[in-house]
Amino acid sequence: MLTVNISELRANLLKYLEKASHGEQITVTTNGRVLATIAPPSDRKAMARKQLSELSATAKIQDVTSPLDDQWDSML
Repeated sequence: MLTVNISELRANLLKYLEKASHGEQITVTTNGRVLATIAPPSDRKAMARKQLSELSATAKIQDVTSPLDDQWDSML
């Protein structure tokens, strides 16, 4: 993790954003106090797979091939 002062970040913003886009996490400080953290973008595909995996743990799979007990009215 890289730590940079706010004035250095302002002077070289594109350089630090490029580093973040390549996986580097940057902590921005002022007077020795942490203001913010710039993190690389998350992998959207991996996040979606993780969410689907979590949802599948709570899914209920029932018989989907048998006829329904209730008759539905339909407009044909």
